[in-house]
Amino acid sequence: MRLVTVSGVPIGYLITVAVIALAMLLALRPAGRPAPLRTASWTLGSTVNESPFLAFYWVLAATLLALAQGDLDTPLGWVALGIAGVTFLGAPTLVHRSLEARPAVADALAEGLGPGWRDELDRVPAAQLRDGRLPWVRILLAPLPFLHRGVRLDRNLSYGDAGRRNRLDVYHHPARPAGAPVLIHLHGGGFFMGRKSFYSRALLVELARRGWVCLSANYRLRPRAVFPDYLVDAKKAIAWARRHASEYGADASVVFVAGSSAGAHIAATAALTPNDATFQPGFEEADTSVSGAVCLFGYYGAVDRTRQPLASSPFDYVRPDAPPILVAHGEYDMLVPPEQARAFAERLRGVSTSPVVYAELPKGPHNFDLFHSIRFEILIDGIEVFTAWVRSERAARE
Repeated sequence: MRLVTVSGVPIGYLITVAVIALAMLLALRPAGRPAPLRTASWTLGSTVNESPFLAFYWVLAATLLALAQGDLDTPLGWVALGIAGVTFLGAPTLVHRSLEARPAVADALAEGLGPGWRDELDRVPAAQLRDGRLPWVRILLAPLPFLHRGVRLDRNLSYGDAGRRNRLDVYHHPARPAGAPVLIHLHGGGFFMGRKSFYSRALLVELARRGWVCLSANYRLRPRAVFPDYLVDAKKAIAWARRHASEYGADASVVFVAGSSAGAHIAATAALTPNDATFQPGFEEADTSVSGAVCLFGYYGAVDRTRQPLASSPFDYVRPDAPPILVAHGEYDMLVPPEQARAFAERLRGVSTSPVVYAELPKGPHNFDLFHSIRFEILIDGIEVFTAWVRSERAARE
């Protein structure tokens, strides 16, 4: 079978170099407009931004194969090789940018938790916190977040009556250690797409490996669902966790809620509306309060404004007794610009008596939680510290 070539260069190699070069360019300098270019920035640029090593490996493998077969010994081949070489040079820049997340997260914790926040961590067992060193082997060689051998996964457990949209997965340690905290994660997808097991798996697996019980839940989606259906489902998942936490050795009184993108909107609103009967039809007596919330690259505006009368933005439910909340957003988020996340964090700080941590990740994109990336691993460390601080403060009060 003959290869399709352009001026003697395999078209497959040209496409590979062109796609990776475009993705690298969009990662280094994302485009906010026009809309098609913004979509390309999100689709291509964010992936390369978070895992430039995958792009490096792909172009390197394709280039070595083309060189071995003598396919680049033409003027066009040398041009393609030069573009590939320039593409390689973009990877160190992206790595450097990712490492800037460490001081950004540290500063955010210090600002949100106060100058003496580190002292509170003395009450937390050292085994429940990472040492801050990046898992370079995982980042370089296994960036896709598969299960760790120290984690078990129970799939597709029903928590409501909406079929597969009311199912969740439970990540837990095989030993089921007593007193484990619980984290419930809600996926992204703009309220009309997405599924459990796709977002934040690196976070879920890491926490479960350290003894947490982590739930990743589906919820009802547009167009069949409308606000507050998504929020009702989140509260059903919280109620399910409280009923079943002891089966996994977890402490049902320590429940955190987290979400990505649209899931961050739902997580924030759930945290701000504890035990609100309006959003708990048929399970009004269930305890849906949470110990804290973690919101990743979230949208915090109104949803479904023409289809329901209820206020649907987390801004509408900010309250003095809100639980501690961590908000993380990427500086280069082209889908949901960081200005809204900053405003939400500032509104919370102006009203809530609990800590609010806002971490804006330098040059970070939307969907920064899909890989074991440098940026997300640094943030996972920060999330572990934040939740440990909240638990320590709670233990001190008791």
